[in-house]
Amino acid sequence: MDKIWVVIPAGGRGQRFGSAQAKQYLTLMDRPVLAHAIAPFLGEERIAGVQLALPGEDLATGVWRHLLGAVAERLLPPVVGGAERADSVRLGLEALLSQGALGQDWVLVHDAARPCLRDRDLHALLDVLPDSPQGALLAVPVADTLKREEAGHSLGTVDRHHLWGALTPQAFPLGPLLTALTRAKEQGLAITDEASAMEREGWHPRLVRGRSDNIKITYPDDLELASAILAAHGSRGGAA
Repeated sequence: MDKIWVVIPAGGRGQRFGSAQAKQYLTLMDRPVLAHAIAPFLGEERIAGVQLALPGEDLATGVWRHLLGAVAERLLPPVVGGAERADSVRLGLEALLSQGALGQDWVLVHDAARPCLRDRDLHALLDVLPDSPQGALLAVPVADTLKREEAGHSLGTVDRHHLWGALTPQAFPLGPLLTALTRAKEQGLAITDEASAMEREGWHPRLVRGRSDNIKITYPDDLELASAILAAHGSRGGAA
């Protein structure tokens, strides 16, 4: 099987979180959120390397290396991210190519602020890749009742049958993913995740059921919830 790489876009500041510090650097159980997000991949022998895309200021000051400590030495040289998440992913993919990755290699894209990925979910995703030529992503069936809103009022209930919530990692061949993201940028399209870019190209990635506690930290309350999840795991987000 071709090599498998990881890109973690961490170029943003997380404005919705409301903190002066980027949310990927906030302390979660004595380590930065980003360190928890990286950890499962460093323990997986099928991963060839982890590529970060960081704010240019962070690279210039070296704050990322200080905060990550010894973890930083196990990563590929990080690159400056872009204005949007999709830009950071694209720049990360280009960096991988410049460091010897091939267009047919697999790339897993994982959110920097998603610290609760379990090893079993990562393994499940990796295991299906040989039989998933159009890519794959972790996802979870929608359980809550969904409402359509207008001006703060409910207009009706949305049928949740066949609806899934997308998680990360999301896995695609490097070359086609880079092409899809580049084309979307040229067309001025808003890309919220890698699967949406590939779906615009006619791809139909496989949905691999993951755990709903693989949360993304977006609001302050999420940090407390992530701490409880990690404590329940036993140590870190990569715990089985």
